[in-house]
Order: sequence, then structure tokens, then C-alpha cells
Amino acid sequence: MSMRLRRLSRAATAGLVAAAALTAAAHSAEAADTLGSAAAGQGRYFGTAVAASHLGEADYTATLDREFSSVTPENEMKWDATEPSRGTFTFTSADRIVDHAQSQGMDVRGHTLVWHSQLPSWVGSLGASDLRTAMKDHINGLMGHYKGEIHSWDVVNEAFQDGGSGARRGSPFQDKLGDGFIEEAFRTARAADPAAKLCYNDYNTDGVNAKSNAVYDMVKDFKSRGVPIDCVGFQSHFNSNSPVPSDYRQNLQRFADLGVDVQITELDIEGSGSAQAADYTKVVEACLAVDRCTGMTVWGVTDKYSWRSGGTPLLFDGTYQEKPAYDAVLSALGGSGDPGDPGEPGEPGDGTASCTATYTRTADWNSGYNGQVTITAGDEPVSAWTVTVTLPAQQSVSSLWNGTPTWSGNVMTVKPSWNGTLAAGASTSFGFTAAKNGSDAAPAVGTCTAS
Repeated sequence: MSMRLRRLSRAATAGLVAAAALTAAAHSAEAADTLGSAAAGQGRYFGTAVAASHLGEADYTATLDREFSSVTPENEMKWDATEPSRGTFTFTSADRIVDHAQSQGMDVRGHTLVWHSQLPSWVGSLGASDLRTAMKDHINGLMGHYKGEIHSWDVVNEAFQDGGSGARRGSPFQDKLGDGFIEEAFRTARAADPAAKLCYNDYNTDGVNAKSNAVYDMVKDFKSRGVPIDCVGFQSHFNSNSPVPSDYRQNLQRFADLGVDVQITELDIEGSGSAQAADYTKVVEACLAVDRCTGMTVWGVTDKYSWRSGGTPLLFDGTYQEKPAYDAVLSALGGSGDPGDPGEPGEPGDGTASCTATYTRTADWNSGYNGQVTITAGDEPVSAWTVTVTLPAQQSVSSLWNGTPTWSGNVMTVKPSWNGTLAAGASTSFGFTAAKNGSDAAPAVGTCTAS
């Protein structure tokens, strides 16, 4: 079958299955929130890295299909996997991931076109002229095969050195083609698939530092000269030696202010328990606070297959059980657990207090607005409640009534002032006045917790 016929066949099949998936998703959304559905409610995707070799494992596939709305092939689209010999492409493993994602209505991120690592040996042996041709041929061959099927591509990956210099990393591309190879790669990629988002992706750029400054300067230059770049990926691999930086949100925002989307592309956080959960919450809240942070991808489904498995860095443990970090992420996204499972906290009639929170804009003018959050008790009385409200980064609250707020960045946590006690099914509300400061976006209201 020709490439074109293969793509049409895949698209037709995916369309039929996606329609069924949408119907199923509509029913499942009534029963439970998942990472993907909760993120969609915030206008984001929530994805994971996927290995084709694990798609035959029932628990792996079930968790993937239930929880995530986007996939990134972990290794299957890298150069050594797709063009091991010059001009000879192989897509079997990558196709398996793309086909599976499409059958579930998931987006696909392409990873990665040009990277100094996982190169077949023949690439490094080329002279400058041949290398330039080979780079363009590889981009055209890989993107051409999936044209119209990939949401975002990591066009160039990890091109800057670590440390304080902000210099480019040595690689066959940098050493033989010079600084211009990144621009050439992006221009080639735009011509290969004009509809795909084109991203630069790197690690240790999560806070403001010499490396992220160098990337920032490159993106600023590209935007000023019309070089096609749509997004910047922040890998966000964290541990105790490299924690979530205090200026994480501000760093994402400064890139977004250049006119590009930002994406959390390879998130994992070593640790366990409440400390790990708190760090995941920081990342999610930072993304939600930046209007142009379009989504998050954790680098793997389960701890047992993580490249850092000893650090247990993911949201599901080795037996696919949800960890505290999972609950924290779901809560930060405004989701909640499955109300249909017997004994779940908040299930009607189980003796546990619960509440819901809904937001409405009650007044609006050019420079500001009034918002109201209504809290409604579940089937049990409530003696106290807590609701988080995440404002867009530009906005600020000038006054709040019928509640007591505390702040963490642009996240407002509100508790009752006088109105904490509610009978079963009863409601109360608090209101606030916000200055738009150039952003008319609605704030994100998190999960209501009750006692």
C-alpha cells in the first residue's frame, strides 16, 4: 500500500474509532474524572511517553487509554529508529503508537527530528554538505510519512550546553553546519508539514538561568525574523538535587510572552508521598497559570518502565496503582476521583462530607470583572470547605468577600469567613473583584474539599 493510501486508510479507521471513543468518553466522564478529561476542562492536554513494546501489556494499555489524551513515542521516532541506513526509513514501531493513539482519539507529539544523541553511525561520518542534505531529507521523510497526523514536533532537541556559558552543544550538526542548523531545521519542517506545531525542546531550562536565557534569546531572534517556531518544550525532570525552581511559572510566562506556546514535555519528579505530590502540584499550577501553556506530558505511564525507575518518579507505581502524586495532579486540574467506586471519599451516603464549586462572572467591564464561586454541599452536612482559584498570570484580585483567602503565586486558596457550615445540599458563595491587566480569560476553580 502506498504512503498516501496507508494514511487515508488509517485516517478512515481512526475516524470511526474516534467517534466511538467520543461516545464512550462522554459516558465515562459522567462516572469519573481522569487526567486527560480534567486537563481538557482547563483547555490543556495531559499526555505520556509511550513505548510500542509495552502496548501488548493489558494494564499498561488500559491505564494509557483511560487517563491520557496525548502520547509521545519514547524512542520510536528518533533517528536511529526511523532511518538506520541513509535513505531507508522504517516506521513499524512508530506506526503502532500512532495507530493506537488515533484509535483512542489521542493527539500525538513527534519526538524528535534533529538531536545529537541516538544517531546512526553513518550520520557522523558525513561532510558538511552531505550532512545538511541528510538532515533535510530526514525531516522530510519522517514528517512526510506522518503529515497531518502529528500535533507538535520536537524539531530540534537539546542543542545548548549545561552550565553557565549558554553556549551551543557540540554535535555533528553544530560542529559541521554551525549555529544556522537550527533555523534550517525549522524552515524545512514548516515546509514539510505546515499544519504541525514546531517546538524547540530542552532540559535544565525550567528556571531562569544561563541555558534558558540562551534558548530565550534564540526564540526571540527567531520570532523577530519570521523563523517558524510555534512552541518551546520544557522537559522538567526534577529530583532533590534539581527541584522545581521557584521561578518556574515566571520562566514559562516570559517565553509565552514572546508569542510561542509552552509545553511541559517530559515531566517526572523523583520521590514519593506528599512531598512528591506537592512538587507535581507546583508544576500543574504553573502551567495552568500561563495561558499559552497548552499541555503537560509525563515521561512514562508506570514507575517500573521509567528511565529513572529507582526514583519512582511517575504517577502510577509498578503495579499501576494511583500514587498520592496522581491525586494531587487530578485535584490541581480540577478533577476528582471516581464517585462510583464503593467507599470512595465523597460518595453519597458514605458519611463523608463533600462539596462542589462552580464559577460564574457576575459583572464585567473593560478593565476588570466580578467573579462568584458557589459552594454546594453533597449528601452530608459540611462544617468547613476549601476551594482553590487559579487566576491567569496577568490578573490580580483587589477585593474578596464572604471568604478568607491565602495566596501562593497566582493561586488563591479560599476558606469560609462566616459561612462554613452547610446542610446537605445547601449552598453558599464568595465573590471577588479582579483586574484584567490585559487578560480576559476566566480563572480556573479547583476541587472543593469539605469536612
